[in-house]
Amino acid sequence: MSQQNDGDERAAPDGDSIALPAHVAGSGTLDRLVDAARDYAKASTADNTNKAYAADWKHFTRWCRLKGTDPLPPSPEMIGLYLTDLAAPSGKAPALSVGTIDRRLSGLTWNYVRRGFALDRKNRHIATVMAGIKRKHVRPPVQKEAILAEDILAMVATLSYDLRGLRDRAILLLGYSGGLRRSEIVGLDVHKDDTPESGGWIEIFDKGALLTLNAKTGWREVEIGRGSKNQTCPVYALEQWLHFAKIDFGPVFVGTSRDGKRASETRLNDKHVARLVKRTILNAGIRSDLPEKERLALFSGHSLRAGLASSAEVDERYVQKQLGHASAEMTRSYQRRRDRFRVNLTKAAGL
Repeated sequence: MSQQNDGDERAAPDGDSIALPAHVAGSGTLDRLVDAARDYAKASTADNTNKAYAADWKHFTRWCRLKGTDPLPPSPEMIGLYLTDLAAPSGKAPALSVGTIDRRLSGLTWNYVRRGFALDRKNRHIATVMAGIKRKHVRPPVQKEAILAEDILAMVATLSYDLRGLRDRAILLLGYSGGLRRSEIVGLDVHKDDTPESGGWIEIFDKGALLTLNAKTGWREVEIGRGSKNQTCPVYALEQWLHFAKIDFGPVFVGTSRDGKRASETRLNDKHVARLVKRTILNAGIRSDLPEKERLALFSGHSLRAGLASSAEVDERYVQKQLGHASAEMTRSYQRRRDRFRVNLTKAAGL
């Protein structure tokens, strides 16, 4: 493999390839525009997506090296064989799920585009293999268990009232009542445009809090009303955290000192939400009928969104709006318990 190709394999497709045409002379104004264009290119996809796609490219290029071929330019035939190896590996590596394989293919497409190549996913060497993998290996999605109302109350009851406990209580209650994603929780700022990486901001009113979120589906507003008592009110928990942590600018949820008494300026990572959910699930004794490993596997940060969808006894359209779903069908996929036959079309049709 040539040194040039090896360098191309490792090149980070993060916008650095954006440059002036060779025949255009650089200038201060044009150079500034190039830098700005690179920043926009980097922001075109979420950080977690960028990391996943970078890992996909790294895995694929390593596979190509082991097979004695180059990843550039794209070869539909080799990509079809790569997908086959993911679904039915010849070595000790476990077979990947259909969803993961499809994501890997999306990652390759994304990486090729940013390296100046087009990958035709409809090419028969790719499309027919992918169709066969889906037909033969597709399984119903494994869903995380919902955190229900009694669960979230038990979880927050395990938290202390030091600064760290106040923060984590606000995270759990806000995430649950807002049906928020992990990234949406930790991406919040106190005000609009406080930080360049802001994922949204908060406004607190007498009747509740309004969150403006830059989410996967675009900008949306989430209303979180005040609860029936302070101990379980998400807005009160948020106010307490902001007050005692002395946060009036920048990220809402930040780290704390080791003793849990001082707030830092560093925004929390979204993995903190997943770890917090799992820790409090264990401490609250939820699903104690199962071994610890199984209990941990049942719940994740997504369990907060599923919990709201499953517990809120309101018209489905309000839950759909809160979760930011484009369709009622997507909202129903989050509902772990609901009256499935509330609308009886059989009787409505006269039978």
